[in-house]
Order: sequence, then C-alpha cells, then structure tokens
Amino acid sequence: MKSINELIKEIKELKSELHDKDFLLTWEQTPEELERVLKTAQVLKAMRQENIATNVFNNGLGISLFRDNSTRTRFSYASAINMLGLAQQDLDEGKSQIAHGETVRETANMISFCADAIGIRDDMYLGAGNAYMREVGEALDDGVKEGVLPHRPALVNLQCDIDHPTQSMADLAWLEEHFGGLDKLKGKKIAMTWAYSPSYGKPLSVPQGIIGLMTRFGMDVTLAHPEGYDLIPEVVEEARKNAEASGGSFTQVASMEEAFKDADIVYPKSWAPYQVMGRRTELLRANDHDGLKALEKECLGQNANHKDWHCTEEMMKLTKDGEALYMHCLPADITGVSCEEGEVEESVFEKYRIATYKEASWKPYIIAAMILNRKYQEPGHILQELLDDAKKRVK
Repeated sequence: MKSINELIKEIKELKSELHDKDFLLTWEQTPEELERVLKTAQVLKAMRQENIATNVFNNGLGISLFRDNSTRTRFSYASAINMLGLAQQDLDEGKSQIAHGETVRETANMISFCADAIGIRDDMYLGAGNAYMREVGEALDDGVKEGVLPHRPALVNLQCDIDHPTQSMADLAWLEEHFGGLDKLKGKKIAMTWAYSPSYGKPLSVPQGIIGLMTRFGMDVTLAHPEGYDLIPEVVEEARKNAEASGGSFTQVASMEEAFKDADIVYPKSWAPYQVMGRRTELLRANDHDGLKALEKECLGQNANHKDWHCTEEMMKLTKDGEALYMHCLPADITGVSCEEGEVEESVFEKYRIATYKEASWKPYIIAAMILNRKYQEPGHILQELLDDAKKRVK
C-alpha cells in the first residue's frame, strides 16, 4: 500500500482540467483526471484513518438537492462536505419559491452566495436530470461572470438519468483496493447484468455508469439483460468506444449464465427498460396517475417473466473458480429477506455483505475528492499542507 506522501506526489504529477468543469459524466473526464480523483479519495481516507483533520474550508455551505429517495448517497454527500469543513443545507423545493415560478437561473444563484459545493440527484425523468444539472452549471458560471457570486461552487452529479458517477467511481475505488491496483484490473471480466426485482422504474444510471467507466481501464465488460431491457443507445456506444481505446472489450449477451461464465466480478442489478423510462417520464410530467398505475402493472408482469435472472449459488459457480466478487450499489432485493423473490439469493448476499459495505464506504471520499479537484487546480498542494500541519481530528 502506498504512503500518503507517495499518493500526493502522484496527484501532483497527473494532468487535469477538473478545476474548470463539473463532474457530470465519467466519460467526459480523461483517464488521468479519473485517476487523480481516485488518488485524492485514497489520501482523504488514509488521513481520516490516521486521525488527521481534512478541513479545507473554515466555513461555507454544501447545498444538496435530492429529487429522489436516497440513503447511501445522501449521507455520503453530508459526510463528504463535513469532512472538508462545510455545513450542509438541503434545498427543499416544496419550501422554496420554485413552485411560484422561480427560474433555475435564479434559484442556482440565490442558494450559492456562500456555497462551495452543490450536489444534485435528479434521476426520475429520462432526458431531464443531466440537462437540469448543466442548466444549473451555466447559471453558476453566469453568476460568477456578473459578480453576483464571489466564486464558483463545485457541482457534483449525485445520480441523474444517464450516469451515477459517485457510485461508479466508488465501485472503481473498491475494485482498485480489492485487486491491488488499477493496473490489475486490465483483462478482468466484469458482468453487468439485469436481475429480477418485484418493483419497476429503477433508474438506468447504475448499469450505464458501470459500462461507461469500467471500459476506460482495459476491463472486459459484459452487459446482459433480457430482450427489451435496453439501456440508452448512446451510452452503450460510448462503452464500445471506451473499450476500444483502453484495450479492453465490451460484449453484449442475452443470458445471465453467459455473462457470469468465467467472470472475475458480477454486478446483478435490476433496471427498467429504456423505452419504459421514456413512457414513465411522459406520464409523470402529465401527472397521469392512472397511466402510471397501468404502466407499473404492465412492467411488473414483464419482470415476472424473467425470474430466472437470479444471482444464486449455482449461478456463482459459473464464475472464475466459482469465486467472483459480487457487487451491488445497495439496497439489493434479497430473496427471502427484503422480498419473496429478488435479485440475489440470501446466502450469496450474506457471503459478500461486508464486501458491499466496503464498496459503499468509498463514496464519501470520492465525493469529497470530486469537490477538491473542482475547487482547486492543484489539490495535491492542499493535501500536502493538511498533512504537514497534521492537526488531530479528535483530540
């Protein structure tokens, strides 16, 4: 394991323009920029473990806007901004003037007078979440340009309709830790597969985030889902391009068995079909409750045709040496625990439960690393100052 000083030295050597752009899609960042976020997260985690304070800011706000339910990401964001010395303020749209016609441009500026970070989760409307984040970013740029805001807050995508970068980057950090380095991931097979769930409407952003990111590091990425459960075509094409550029591969297959065969890592996760998410978006916007109920009934019936897409002990035996690493963004639909029939067998999940918790534990550090790299052109120097000062977090 590398020392904190070694990691900081490597951070300083990596080229990056992250200070000039928001982290909205992983495939918009260069491999070096992705690696710098990973190393920044590793330093922050190591400093935390060594009881070294990481308060970069003496005051300021970290604004959060969650348009969908969240446990891990909500608390990870709160942990991240607190770790950096910021206070959290959640934007409750129901208690704001947004309902009275306040524009995105106005809201973005009004909440940002003393803000150093803004985290947004907006994954319910296909074609809208990522676009909304970009609109907020443009409003912040204009606020700085016109002298309304003293500085530009870092904008972090906490999950949108296209990508879930804090999740996929935390997943990558866990794989780097588990296998002993990014270079050890080259040639490793990861199976991103659909799995049965007794619910519908789960976002596409996790599987899309996985195929969009893991193909950047020379991995052999296999995507599997039943017929009709397609992802956004442009993201699938991005994964193909990424694999070609990195020397890895991207393959699509029609069964969980084929995807699991000889896999080093498996990621069985339910999601709603791309076409369904488009229909759901139209119904949500129209406030068509009857239409939404009918669509849910239709989709649950469609899901029920694929209960054999189930991560069982027998399925795991198909993987490399029968010991592939199981991953999940959580919460998993565990058969006999959280539901009658779901994504994963209880015995399989229990075997890897601690591993999935460790996977999730990377998210606060990843989010904090994204903020640091957006706020500072040379985060390595900031981290070095913290290390040299070495104030104890708990006295």
